[in-house]
Amino acid sequence: MPAEIRYGKANVCVYRFHGAPLEGIHTIPESPFTGRPNTLFAYDVDVEVFGDAFLAAYTEGDNSQVVATDSMKNFIHEQAIAYRGATLEGYLEFLGAQFLAIYPQMGWLRLRGREIPFHAAPVPAGDGFTASTVLFSHGRGEHATAEIDLHRDGDGTRVTALQAAMVGVQLIKVTGSAFAKFLRDGFTTLEERIDRPLYVFMDVAWNYGDPADATDPTHARYVAAEQVRDLCAVTFHDFVSMSIQHLVWEMGKRIFGRFPQLATVRFEAQNRLWDLAVRADDGSKVVSYCDPRPPFGSIALVMHRGDVAGA
Repeated sequence: MPAEIRYGKANVCVYRFHGAPLEGIHTIPESPFTGRPNTLFAYDVDVEVFGDAFLAAYTEGDNSQVVATDSMKNFIHEQAIAYRGATLEGYLEFLGAQFLAIYPQMGWLRLRGREIPFHAAPVPAGDGFTASTVLFSHGRGEHATAEIDLHRDGDGTRVTALQAAMVGVQLIKVTGSAFAKFLRDGFTTLEERIDRPLYVFMDVAWNYGDPADATDPTHARYVAAEQVRDLCAVTFHDFVSMSIQHLVWEMGKRIFGRFPQLATVRFEAQNRLWDLAVRADDGSKVVSYCDPRPPFGSIALVMHRGDVAGA
């Protein structure tokens, strides 16, 4: 078997001011998201390089073809300034195409980006509040990600794989979920619950039928991570689920219904419901919870458009 080679630069944090705004996306009724000004465009970027041209560096210590990863870091920042688009997916495609154009010894690339979330701070305006255009608060929770594989194609490049995601979503629903009528045997101690609180930690990812929809500069068929997050939240709000499995299937159905350009949806979810500490003895709904102890139940689902009737 031939040796498999890859190397690159990880965790290159890019903070770009005054990027192109994200405009022109198709809005959905489940989300207030209509775009973003990209005043602060912040992402953590990884680049992995594949190609046999670098084999001599491993076998002979010959670095003559090796692009130093420090050079890669500098190149990533230079291309952040040169990029005139508005999305993470578009930036990764642009960045990869520039790498392959400058360095012919690179065979193909895998690029990943993770949003570093900053949210506009609310400031007084007239009789209410508005989002500041100069002040931002660093969020440390859910964030968008994207991963792209980019290959040479004649004189140009071609995206061969593209996945976008919203990761780190945490949603607690205090009523309107259930888990009952499951298999019981000698190992079962869990009580059935026809109405329970449910605290879900979740990552949701999606693939387009045509990856070009994700990087089209018009954004006409672009799916924003904020929209997917909001659609999942609305589903959780109004759907009475019999399990987390039931819940994520319904989320996937609704995602396919709203976004016909998507081909695949993936979920990774955990039940992180708090442990009951004290219940009020007056018959009310007042209870106090504490942080849960591991282990945690985990659920995974990959849905294809053909799995859903009418999608």
